[in-house]
Amino acid sequence: MLAKHRIDWTWAIALWLAAMLLLMAGLGNVPLRDWDEGIVAQVAKDIWRAQTNPTEATSLTWLYPTLGNAPYQNKPTLIHWLIAQCYAIAGVNEWTARFPGAFLTSLSIPLLYWIGRELFPQRTPAIFSALILLVMLPFVRHGRLAMLDGALVSFSLVMFYSLLRMRRDLRWGLGVGAGIGLMCLTKGLVGGLMGAIALLFILWDTPRLLTSSYLWGSLALGIAPFIVWYWAQLQRYGTAFLDTHLVNQSLSRVWNAVENNSGPPWYYLLELLKYGLPWLIFLPQGFRLAWEHRGLGWAKLMLVWAGGYLLIISLMQTKLPWYILPLYPALALVGGVVLATIWEPEDLFGIRWLSSRQYPKFWQLSLGMMAIAAAALSVYFSPIGLAPTPTLAILGMMLTVTLTSAAVLAIRQDSQFILVLIWGSYVSLLMLMVSPYWVWELQEQYPVKPVALMLQQHTPAGEPILTSYPHGRPSLNFYSDRWVNPISPDAIAQRWQQDPPPYLLTDQPTLDKLNLKSVQQIAAIDYWILVKRISK
Repeated sequence: MLAKHRIDWTWAIALWLAAMLLLMAGLGNVPLRDWDEGIVAQVAKDIWRAQTNPTEATSLTWLYPTLGNAPYQNKPTLIHWLIAQCYAIAGVNEWTARFPGAFLTSLSIPLLYWIGRELFPQRTPAIFSALILLVMLPFVRHGRLAMLDGALVSFSLVMFYSLLRMRRDLRWGLGVGAGIGLMCLTKGLVGGLMGAIALLFILWDTPRLLTSSYLWGSLALGIAPFIVWYWAQLQRYGTAFLDTHLVNQSLSRVWNAVENNSGPPWYYLLELLKYGLPWLIFLPQGFRLAWEHRGLGWAKLMLVWAGGYLLIISLMQTKLPWYILPLYPALALVGGVVLATIWEPEDLFGIRWLSSRQYPKFWQLSLGMMAIAAAALSVYFSPIGLAPTPTLAILGMMLTVTLTSAAVLAIRQDSQFILVLIWGSYVSLLMLMVSPYWVWELQEQYPVKPVALMLQQHTPAGEPILTSYPHGRPSLNFYSDRWVNPISPDAIAQRWQQDPPPYLLTDQPTLDKLNLKSVQQIAAIDYWILVKRISK
C-alpha cells in the first residue's frame, strides 16, 4: 500500500511540474489583453497602491475595490488580492498579473489525477485524463491569462475530489465547503452553480450524504467568508450593490446578452469543435461507455458534470468562450476512460499479442484530415504562403508530423498513437506559449504599450483623456495610468469647446474630418496623435 501511495504521489508531482512548465513559460512575453485582463490587473493595482500607501480613505480597498476611482462590484476580489500581493513582491508587470491564475490553474492537473484515482480502480484512466487536460489549448491558454476562470476550475476540482473522498470519510466535507466557498469568492454565483451540480451527483450516487449534518455544516462553514463579503458590500452600497453585482453582472446573463456577447444554443459545441481537437474525437465513445455504465460512480459524475454544466451555459443568453472552462476536466475524464480501454503497454516493446483490437475508422479518418489541415496551415504561414510567419510555420509542421504519425499508428492498430498525440501536443503548445502569438486577440487592435507610454509622458496623472477610437481599452488604462474614454465625433466637437480643455487621442484622418479649432499637437506615435485645445 505504501509503494502504491508513493507511485501516486510521483505521478501527481510529475504532472504538476509538466503543467507548471507549460503554464509559466513565456507568461509575461506579451501585453495584457482587453477586456478581462486589463480590468482584473487594474483592480489589483488599486488594491496594491492602497496597501502600499494606506490612507483613511483607501485602507479598505481590498474589501471595497475600485476601478477608475469608482466602486468595482462585478466580482469578489480573491484573485485580484492575490495579484496585488504579487505586485508588492515583484512589481507591476504582465508576469505578476498572470502568475496567481496560472499557478492555481497548474494545480488542476494533479487534482484531476487524484479525482481519477478516486473514480477508477486502475491508474491508467487517471493518468490519461490528467494528460488530456494538460494539452487542451483553451484550458492552458485561458489558465495563463490574468483572469478568474483557471482558478475557478482548480477550486471546483477541490470540491469534486473532496466530495468523492467524503463518501468514505465525512471529514472531507470541509474540503467540499472550502471548494464552494473559494469559487464564490472568485466568481460569485458560479460557485453556487458548481455546488448544485455536486449536490445533484450526491443525490444520484450517495443520497445518504444529504442527511449528514456534517455535510451541511461544512458547506455553511465554507461559504461563510463569501456571506461576510456579501454582507459588507450591502452595508456599504445598499441596494445599488444588488442591482450591479447580483442582477446586472450575474443573473441578467441568464436571460440577457450582456454587452452584446450572444450566440446560439450550440455556441459552445462550436467552441469545442474549434479548439477541442484532437481529443474531441474520443468523446462519442466515452459518453457511450458512461451511459452503458451509468450505475457506476464515475459514469454518474461524468454525466451530471458534463451534461448539466453544458446544458446550463448553453441556455444562458450571454455567451463567452471562457465560460466553458469548468467543462474541460469532465471531458478529459471521459477521454481518459476511452484511452485507458485501448492502451496496450506491450506496444511500447514491439510485442503484439494476437487480439481483435480494431480502432474506429472515424479516429483514423479524423487524424488524417487534421494532419492535412495542419500541413495546409504550415504552408499558409511559410515563406511561400499568404502570411509568412516562421514560428507558426514551424508549429504547423510539428502538428503535421504529430498527427500524421498518430494516424499511421492508429491505422496499424498500435496504441502508441496515444503517446504520440500527447507528446506532440505538449511540445506544440509549449512552442506556442513561448511565442508572442498565444494571445492572438492582440493582433486585432493597435499595440497598446507605445500609446500608453506616450500618454504617461505627455499628460498629467489623473487627467481624463478622450479618444476617437470606438471602443474602451482597459489595458490602455492599466499601462498608461490614465482613464481613456471613447467618445463619438459629435460629442468630441461639443466637448472641445468646454473648459478645462480636454486631451484627445485620435488619428490624422479623424482629426481632419473633425475640423477642430485651436488644435495643439502634443505628441504622436505610429498613427496616433495626442492633441489639446490651445487655451485662450
